[in-house]
Amino acid sequence: MANEKLLIIDGSSMLVTNYYGNLPKQILFEKDEEKKKLHYDKILHAPDGRYTNAIYGMIRTIKKIIDKQQPTHMVICFDKTRNTFRRELYADYKGNRGETPDPLKEQFKTMEDMLQDMGFVVEYSDTYEADDIAGSYAAKFEKDIPTFIMSKDHDYLQLISPYTRLWLVQTKQESADELIDKYYGRFGVSKKDVNLPDKVFEMTPEICLEEYGVEPCQVPDWKGITGDTSDNIPGVKGVSSAAAPLLREYKTVEGIYEAIDKAPTAADQKALNKYWKENLGISRSPLNAMIQYKDSALLSKNLATIRKDYPIERTLDDLKINVNEEEKSKWLKGLGIKSL
Repeated sequence: MANEKLLIIDGSSMLVTNYYGNLPKQILFEKDEEKKKLHYDKILHAPDGRYTNAIYGMIRTIKKIIDKQQPTHMVICFDKTRNTFRRELYADYKGNRGETPDPLKEQFKTMEDMLQDMGFVVEYSDTYEADDIAGSYAAKFEKDIPTFIMSKDHDYLQLISPYTRLWLVQTKQESADELIDKYYGRFGVSKKDVNLPDKVFEMTPEICLEEYGVEPCQVPDWKGITGDTSDNIPGVKGVSSAAAPLLREYKTVEGIYEAIDKAPTAADQKALNKYWKENLGISRSPLNAMIQYKDSALLSKNLATIRKDYPIERTLDDLKINVNEEEKSKWLKGLGIKSL
């Protein structure tokens, strides 16, 4: 496997990022949804009217990654629906998100078809989310080939391992550069010394622990307490700052509740609060909130846990990058994309 590497791309995240990154200002800065629609004709589109602003950006990004970072194997994972098993567990999961704009919704189907015709492995499911698919692929192949996952979603931190790195996409290049200086600079390594895609910082298990205060495997527990507003995961109200020190001490949400269960009386709880304050540095006790919102904490951890049981029948050889140039040219011509 010398010089070989598998790149697993969060396709939904990449497509959405490129959609909003290539929107006309008249739409990007407009608050009224109906007024946005009046400017849809200004979105980059093909001669036949199909929208292409997200597709153009994503294909350009993938091409640049293949040219510069030279992965040999690739899987591109998409979300197909929000009505997965997580919504069966919690009806309000991702309930805070608005409807996907029609120009973006259209490009999901076009992008998936285009990538498949070009020879890429594309995965999506009616029951699993893109991160579950990515986690399953990483778990299956990470010990056979160096594995990298690319996403801007912090949920993916939990998939980091000695075999898998996360290429965490930042909002701005400056943010990625600051992280490179912070964590690589101490070893005399600069931005020009690392081969990373634009706006990307490579997260390792050690950096995850230092940056967020938890190990990758503890990320679901961390979100079980802190919640996640982007996915409408509730967590435990008012306890965010105590999450990391509690998890350093007790490792998991369940471990925290084992400690709480061993303090049934008022005197026991007073002693536990004192221990948390003096030994863990928690000045404001989270005990009452943890007790009150126990069900929410356990549910939130479950919602935040990336599954690794998505059924995969493909072999590693199936994931080798082998672009069909004829199909690529046909698609680009049909979409009116000449620069690629």
